[in-house]
Amino acid sequence: MTRPRFNRILLKLSGEVLMGGRQFGIEPDTVARVAEEISGVAREHELCIVVGGGNIFRGLAGSAKGMERTSADYMGMLATVMNALAVQSALEQIGVDTRVQSAIPMPTVCEPFIRRRAERHMEKGRIVIFAGGTGNPYFTTDSAAALRAAEMGCDALFKGTSVDGVYDADPKKVEGATRYDSVSFNRVLSDDLRVMDASAVALCRDNNIPIVVFNIRERGNLARVLGGEGIATIVRNEEKTDGSL
Repeated sequence: MTRPRFNRILLKLSGEVLMGGRQFGIEPDTVARVAEEISGVAREHELCIVVGGGNIFRGLAGSAKGMERTSADYMGMLATVMNALAVQSALEQIGVDTRVQSAIPMPTVCEPFIRRRAERHMEKGRIVIFAGGTGNPYFTTDSAAALRAAEMGCDALFKGTSVDGVYDADPKKVEGATRYDSVSFNRVLSDDLRVMDASAVALCRDNNIPIVVFNIRERGNLARVLGGEGIATIVRNEEKTDGSL
């Protein structure tokens, strides 16, 4: 599959990626490896990151067990700040200049989210890590990633997961599930393919921001996929009859 080259990208990292082989929390060696992957592409691309918090606390899970939904979601947002600081620390240990911006203001530990400041950081070659989700309950970090990608004028949203693309069924549960090289936003929504939550997919569709789904657990895969190689699925708007998007 031939994929276009993207300059400014948003990388969405799930919290689970940072667990490594653990069942909970942050595995330092795994975070260091992910940081090395990011460092390897940061010189050629303007890069920002949104980190999830599911390795520490997931709001929906807390709500399902009887916790009030709004409080549970805020706890999940705080978990993303912890993960963002861990990724920042790992990146700066290998000489990559970063800034963490949180949608929930906490100036003692990071900057507040200010779009123009974030753009300036990226223009100076810094990696900006967005934490705190959207700052609002009832929205996932997938929605936060789509929102920040649109605000920052990103060419694409790269979602690093534990699978190598989008399948017509869960490949971990269904033997023989078929992987798509390319699939439209509308197909993802109509078939409920669960690439990201529906609001995130719709936001990317409406702003023509392709979503590239790839396995970040495979060493060196981020660089390969960004270079147009490697195994991944690109989710984008359907081409018109004249060949344009």
